[in-house]
Amino acid sequence: MSYRRRPDDRDGAFAGNTPERAIIDIGSNTVRLVVYGGSMRAPMVLLNEKVTAKLGREIATTGRLADEAIALALRGLKRFALLLEDLGIHDVETVATAAARDAANGPEFVEQLRAIGLKPRVISGEEEALLSAHGVIGAFPDARGIVADLGGGSLELVRVAGGTADTASTLPLGTLRLPDFRKGGRGEMTKALDKAIRKAGWDLAEIAPADNGALYLVGGTWRAMAVYAMAARDHALSDPHGFELDAASAQELVAALAGSESDALKERDRISAMRAEKLPDAAVLLGALLTRLNPDKVVFSSWGLREGLLYDRLPAHSRTQDPLLAGVGVFASQRGAPATLAMRMAAWTLDAAPAREHGSERLRLAATMLALASMQIEPNLRLPQAIDWALHKRWVGVGGEGRAMMAAAIAANGNQLDLPGRVRALASEEALEEAARWGLALRLARRLGASSRRSFEVSQLVVEDGALVLKLAESHEALFGIPTEKDMKLLAGRLGCEWRVEIVPDCVLMARRD
Repeated sequence: MSYRRRPDDRDGAFAGNTPERAIIDIGSNTVRLVVYGGSMRAPMVLLNEKVTAKLGREIATTGRLADEAIALALRGLKRFALLLEDLGIHDVETVATAAARDAANGPEFVEQLRAIGLKPRVISGEEEALLSAHGVIGAFPDARGIVADLGGGSLELVRVAGGTADTASTLPLGTLRLPDFRKGGRGEMTKALDKAIRKAGWDLAEIAPADNGALYLVGGTWRAMAVYAMAARDHALSDPHGFELDAASAQELVAALAGSESDALKERDRISAMRAEKLPDAAVLLGALLTRLNPDKVVFSSWGLREGLLYDRLPAHSRTQDPLLAGVGVFASQRGAPATLAMRMAAWTLDAAPAREHGSERLRLAATMLALASMQIEPNLRLPQAIDWALHKRWVGVGGEGRAMMAAAIAANGNQLDLPGRVRALASEEALEEAARWGLALRLARRLGASSRRSFEVSQLVVEDGALVLKLAESHEALFGIPTEKDMKLLAGRLGCEWRVEIVPDCVLMARRD
């Protein structure tokens, strides 16, 4: 029997996640296949494989794709095509960027792609820039500033603000071309890059930083730069997505990397030899961008062209979804914590432990979903694994403080109030205290009636006259057991108030429901 006719086998290959779409991205440096599942508003990467073909390595000198690079790329692409066929994934989008569009033999290469069953689309520089910008908008809905997508063959610059992108440009400043600017030394390289940026119309140096917004950096070399900066700062998080530097710190990073040797960078964890080779030149380019664009901060984004392709295909109502809740919702549902249960518990605990000064209701709901999902893990593994979910999974739409607050809520849900140092390094004590109250309220909610729907119908948790009050229907008075009493004491203690239980006629709580 064909594997393509057995969806259960296909689903099982990705641990219960259904592969929905695949994108083949044929760039100047790498050829990559990414398979996505989960919510397409916050897609989960199920398979990510690349071939470093360096298709664009000879374009600057010969104007052509090198024969060896074509052979290496086609070998990888034939494998990708076969994988997709065997997995039964038919929603596949293949895009080719700078190397294919700039090379004299690009059309010939595209025909070879068609011959192996792919349907490639060679996109223009402007389209590439806009797609990358849409990926950034998808990850940072409030993004305002300039997106700089650095590939092997080109650098795309595009403005973003108010959920839209415009003023897109393509500059021949990809990582494979940067060495050509280096011949006169770093000083001459800086001047040449600065000239190229100004010539393309990107000179915002005279505008106040507050007007320019952020510089969003997209591309693997930029991400390697973020990994370097995070390690230098002993940063508590591991994912470079969303990592920020103020303008002064970004200039310090430029100075450190521009003067570094590639061999020394290769010794660093999580920086590949290929990226290490390109980092010093990329740092000089970043320095030129900082000078001309004058941003108030730099933000590293793991979302770019591929995620822009996904975002563009979403219906309008899906684009307005919160990416954090979309991603956490699917993740938690697959681990026994449906969104409906989380919303029910978040509503039940709202009066006693709302999001106040430091968090938000969207963050509290996300923390609730993750905390409930953690209860499906064996007790001896639960807290460290769930805290790692909060801190290190690639959630979109949440920063370091938000991650720390989710971790604090998860820990308090497990009655662990002594937080690890890596959590405390990311948020203030006040923010962590607020999140701990979320977790303790959730602990009470789920333990009161074993998370049954009925338990929420016959009870209410409120703060009245400065006291924490649990109201229970007469029919369910026995739910107030020893565990519930302990949970009430814990939560009231963190709230700094007295507590009591009120037994009320069933009709009182039923009237509240109606």
